[in-house]
Amino acid sequence: MIQDSSYLLPGNRNGILLIHGLTGTPNEMRILAKGLNKAGFTVYSMQLAGHCGNEEDLCKTTWQDWYKTVEDAADFLAQKVDNLFVAGLSMGSLLSLKLAADRPEQIKGVGVLAATFKYDGWSIPFWVKRLYFLLVICKRLNLFQKKSFTEKPPYGLKDERIRATVSESMLSGDSAAAGLAGNPLPALAEMQLLAKQVKKQLPQVICPCLIMHSGHDDIADIKTNARLVEKNVSGPTTFTTLNESYHLITIDRERREVINECISFFERIAADNSLSSTPQEP
Repeated sequence: MIQDSSYLLPGNRNGILLIHGLTGTPNEMRILAKGLNKAGFTVYSMQLAGHCGNEEDLCKTTWQDWYKTVEDAADFLAQKVDNLFVAGLSMGSLLSLKLAADRPEQIKGVGVLAATFKYDGWSIPFWVKRLYFLLVICKRLNLFQKKSFTEKPPYGLKDERIRATVSESMLSGDSAAAGLAGNPLPALAEMQLLAKQVKKQLPQVICPCLIMHSGHDDIADIKTNARLVEKNVSGPTTFTTLNESYHLITIDRERREVINECISFFERIAADNSLSSTPQEP
């Protein structure tokens, strides 16, 4: 049975919904969540459907199931705040962008952290990059559905100390703490379908977007992922390139910079919204 690892950190009337990545857990957002909460924000770090269990649990779900839990989490947090923001890591950033596209009146800003439309970083084997498009076809034909793509070091982390801690938890089977060691092919196929849908909807994102990505991302190349978002969304963008991190920027060496950039970004939007909603004297 999957346990719910979501957590709510109460704060002011500005709320931020945090969304983890594929095979990940809310734990990968915890440092960011605490930093945002310390700055005053109400933070809800949610758990995607099928996650924090085993591979079989994950493979029972679709991207629509993942997104439904995002919508439910947004509804939950919206009851507690006046301004609602969203930020996601890796695949979580795609779900964040879709939420912003679907709810332009509700979502005031998006944190796009290490956006991942496809696995094409420098650590991904050449054959995986070339055959990635076949995943959806294999799922439709029910081929190789018991297989997984197992990540190799550096596991998205440049900081060797943190890498050792995370990999130990992940390889021990503690999926609630550090996520799954493998990426089941059916789940990767669902992610590809999600990416296709989000690409179509990027022009519908009209709110400000903070895009943060490592220039040395081992999982998702900055040019084909983060720059894709920057080029296609309709809202104003702020782009920050990190140079001392790999993919998991919320827990890697520049995690404090990620926290500070997010705080400044969301505080600025909240302040602008406050000014615009203040009645003007005649």
